[in-house]
Amino acid sequence: MSSLIATRPLTRPETDWPGYRLLVEEPMRLDCGVDFGPFTIAYQTYGTLNADCSNAILICHALTGDQYVADPHPITGNAGWWTTLVGPGGVLDADRYFLICANVLGGCMGTTGPKDLDPATGEPWALSFPVITVRDMVRAQKRLTEHLGIDTLFCVIGGSMGAMQVLQWVASYPGSVFAAVPIAGSARHSAQNIAFHEVGRQAIMADPEWCGGRYLSLGRNPARGLAVARMAAHITYLSEAALHRKFGRNLQDRNAVTYGFDADFQVESYLRHQGSTFVDRFDANSYLYITRAMDYFDLAAEHGGSLPAAFAGAPSRFCVISFTSDWLFPTSESRALVHALNAVAANVSFVEIETDKGHDAFLLHEPELFATLRGFLAGCAEHRGLSWPA
Repeated sequence: MSSLIATRPLTRPETDWPGYRLLVEEPMRLDCGVDFGPFTIAYQTYGTLNADCSNAILICHALTGDQYVADPHPITGNAGWWTTLVGPGGVLDADRYFLICANVLGGCMGTTGPKDLDPATGEPWALSFPVITVRDMVRAQKRLTEHLGIDTLFCVIGGSMGAMQVLQWVASYPGSVFAAVPIAGSARHSAQNIAFHEVGRQAIMADPEWCGGRYLSLGRNPARGLAVARMAAHITYLSEAALHRKFGRNLQDRNAVTYGFDADFQVESYLRHQGSTFVDRFDANSYLYITRAMDYFDLAAEHGGSLPAAFAGAPSRFCVISFTSDWLFPTSESRALVHALNAVAANVSFVEIETDKGHDAFLLHEPELFATLRGFLAGCAEHRGLSWPA
């Protein structure tokens, strides 16, 4: 149950992971052709669903995120990953909206993924888990919103891989999304981003402890490979300016270089810390599956090579947001998305926010981001007919 505001006990609380789980009994056809199920969706909610179920906002998490968007993480104890936005009185105001965040299919924080037991064998799924796509993740989320009695989401919002899910929601269920906010995202994964992901996957699979993916059954842990994957990816989330501002060429706890391969520089120590703490909360096989899902994401390919066709007839109101220093999902990709939306006369706003914080700016303190979202959501609430006591 949420620690912010008590929510309706729509499903039973679990004792192993704080929050809720929904058991989906009916199998779901995946893009790979497998009928998968039953499966579990782990999720958190904040706030109260109003009488006509018109104030629900679905928050979609990024690659290494989870459902604990505003609660302390049950493993690390760290604050929720979007506390800059989520909470009573926040931009995503739990006093006004019913906020939902679910761990994606293939994840490792309660939603069924490769570390869970395959009922056919009694062993962890490992690489026998079916390959999933972003569209599969959204299909699972649709099962959840249906269970909650929500026909139309007031808003679907997310950054990075979360932005992919936002766009997939509109493409797959155009009548079910009133407002869509893709932040620091794209309508397809670029060759450069696929390349970065492949480096991370190869680092994991090259770790002897990976054991062909069967490490859990064998009591092993490919921690070193997963840590390297995280280190490589984390560099892409920052900008050169941010790295220089934070670290420059400053040495770590020493006055001179050691002429060796210890972490002489602060930036090296920082990356090693990022890698070592990541392995405590994330599953290596989930990393393989979720990065692959991002690689496969290409909305235009799903619609005969036409990106505008993915949004034809969609009634959603869009707010597309990018950051000037984001070289992982650069502004040019957001502009291409806006052009596609304009081609089908969609209701779309576009904001490029100037910042040196890189891709991770959507997770950080960015006043212009907050102001943009407040204004957009207020306008959408007015058109939706939502109102609250003064």
